[in-house]
Amino acid sequence: MEMETASKKSSMVGRLNSVVGNSVVGKRFKFAERKTTFTTELRAGTATFLTLAYILAVNASVLTDSGGTCSVSDCVPLCSDRTVAASNCSGDGLLLVQPDVSCKFDPVNPGYSACLEKVRKDLIVATAVSSLIGCVIMGVFGNLPLGLAPGMGTNAYFAYTVVGFHGSGSISYQSALAAVFVEGLIFLLISAVGLRTKLAKLVPKPVRISASAGIGLFLAFVGLQNNQGIGLVGYSSATLVTLGACPAANRVSVAPVTTLANGTVSLIPGGTVSGGILCLNGRMESPTFWLAMVGFVIIAYCMIKNVKGAMIYGIVFVTAVSWFRNTAVTAFPHTAAGDSAHDYFKKVIGFHHIKSTAGALSFKDINKGHFWEALVTFLYVDILDTTGTLYSMARFAGFVDENGDFEGQYPAFMSDASAIVFGSLLGTSPVTAFVESSTGIREGGRTGMTALTVAGFFFLSIFFTPLLASIPAWAVGPPLILVGVLMMRAVLEIEWNDMKQAIPAFVTLILMPLTYSIAYGLIGGIGTFIVLNLWDWTEYLLRKFDILKGPNSKNNETETSGNGVNAADLHVDGNLKTIDQV
Repeated sequence: MEMETASKKSSMVGRLNSVVGNSVVGKRFKFAERKTTFTTELRAGTATFLTLAYILAVNASVLTDSGGTCSVSDCVPLCSDRTVAASNCSGDGLLLVQPDVSCKFDPVNPGYSACLEKVRKDLIVATAVSSLIGCVIMGVFGNLPLGLAPGMGTNAYFAYTVVGFHGSGSISYQSALAAVFVEGLIFLLISAVGLRTKLAKLVPKPVRISASAGIGLFLAFVGLQNNQGIGLVGYSSATLVTLGACPAANRVSVAPVTTLANGTVSLIPGGTVSGGILCLNGRMESPTFWLAMVGFVIIAYCMIKNVKGAMIYGIVFVTAVSWFRNTAVTAFPHTAAGDSAHDYFKKVIGFHHIKSTAGALSFKDINKGHFWEALVTFLYVDILDTTGTLYSMARFAGFVDENGDFEGQYPAFMSDASAIVFGSLLGTSPVTAFVESSTGIREGGRTGMTALTVAGFFFLSIFFTPLLASIPAWAVGPPLILVGVLMMRAVLEIEWNDMKQAIPAFVTLILMPLTYSIAYGLIGGIGTFIVLNLWDWTEYLLRKFDILKGPNSKNNETETSGNGVNAADLHVDGNLKTIDQV
């Protein structure tokens, strides 16, 4: 009987896939050409979204740390005796203290805190809508299985460096949004004229190949930490990182401080307080870590057995267990923050109108050097980071040809550039293609239908934000680690016996996780490649113009130099052809 039911279900799914595959939709998204089905794309999109869903809460929290649109004017007068309400602040020795700039910092003024909570809810919706727009554009025009959302890293730069904690940085939140907006327009122009494709192709082949594995290590490193992962890796003042996995009660924050002349301890200007990254004791005793390990085993075992939906099963299991209160692994501990999160979770369905962050950009600081410094930084990070991510995901999906091109690359480049512009108008940092898209690709996603499925979930998240914002970090960590495993296969394509390729590839691979930046990894790899090949390129040009004569150096005796660049691929004027053309 059970076999009969399973057979009917399989038959129904097969008929659905056949109908959709032969329809206008199936032909538009090229299901047959890319050897995929409608239900596979839906499953892939679901897996991608589940690994992306954490961005709804995390991005909002990071950007809220900038203070958003909140200012001193949102602070309320307080009684000199904090135990007395402002309305009852009268009598001997009691004064009603008007707020000043210090009201934004610890202890944070209640009025400012209330404003921050409103901004956080605005940014959850802004994150969902900007991601929705980016995924729709990518799915419809790019026809690629990539999810887009505000990028981790650029959001931290936006919040903690440009705007500063609670507005203590060089320019305001509104001006930072304007910088992102202008940067997005420039990025869109670069993409529209095709310059971005040319810039991307100038990335040396060993760097481009190793970038995929580097991103895999980066993802695994994220998944191993506390804030977005299982918490196995913690902070050490001696070795930087060490074994963690201690209970939350045994973790403390770390901050750069200085001791003033009067003996008081103060945060260094520009410094920020970390999350709970330092374990005092109780290593490997965290209940949430061991729950995450169960999720890890579930996903790993399903992958070994080629069970479809492996990532989803692990995430759903860990999340469902974590939603029970009064347990050691609950996502809602009995704290002020836990109670607030649980109250929000119980709403299940709720729609929040963006009230302050949409359209908040301001150009009043456009004449400041810090404005243009932020703009240029956002631009080069997007050129390197997002382009590198797109190529790595396309390679992971098997779309990249021998020339380094992939179908749909022009609309794909236009998609994330457009999403950056829309995101800035909604109040969020730059939107980018997410490396977590590899989760969906692992589940079989090969077309834009995967991206549209992700977009559909982001649309639903606008109404189900209370549920989706409650997926704990330890549920997302295991799939991130295992996606890193899958992406390491790219190292097989690196010619490790050729040091001119191996060294830049390794520098790229190792810097991405250890600098917590895809862009820095690419910069390091490209720089190393140029330095290692500069002698050969210079010698060739000198011989070309008959400035240098005599026998070639050892590395140039063969027709093709060790870096894989043929001497014939150098123009007489000294400009390199694209490395991909070799």
